[in-house]
Amino acid sequence: MKKVAVIMGSDSDLPVVEKAFGVFKEYGVPFEVHVYSAHRTPEEARAFAMSAAENGFGAIICAAGKAAHLAGAFAANTVLPVIGIPVKSSTLDGLDALLSTVQMPAGIPVATVAIDGAANAALLAIQILAVSDKALAEKLLSARKAAAEKVLAKNAEITEKYHL
Repeated sequence: MKKVAVIMGSDSDLPVVEKAFGVFKEYGVPFEVHVYSAHRTPEEARAFAMSAAENGFGAIICAAGKAAHLAGAFAANTVLPVIGIPVKSSTLDGLDALLSTVQMPAGIPVATVAIDGAANAALLAIQILAVSDKALAEKLLSARKAAAEKVLAKNAEITEKYHL
């Protein structure tokens, strides 16, 4: 199975990206976590991105706040899918990071999840890997079915409680 790289622009992003780790563990998806900055360690970030496919990665998640160029810098240096997590910072409540992440030029796509949306970033990466991994796809389908059953059970409880 391919693994997922989780890249933070700063270790201050760790509380956000940690939400992805449990999702990966739940699905049995291997992952690595690194800190690289698009601005302070551009050569190291580029080298990691350029060698990610040959090193067994199937997707890359990049979390960054403020100018949030990390996902774009990785996407420019790999053809692997890159998922950006805009991180909420003290500046503009993460809107700056969101806009920096979604405004990529044509030809260099970055999938973007919600501000601080690490769990969905992990699920999206798992869905990408599941395209070529039937067992992983089955786990996703099972989880979706269980989630639907929970909602329907809650619906039945509420409907019965408030039925006139």
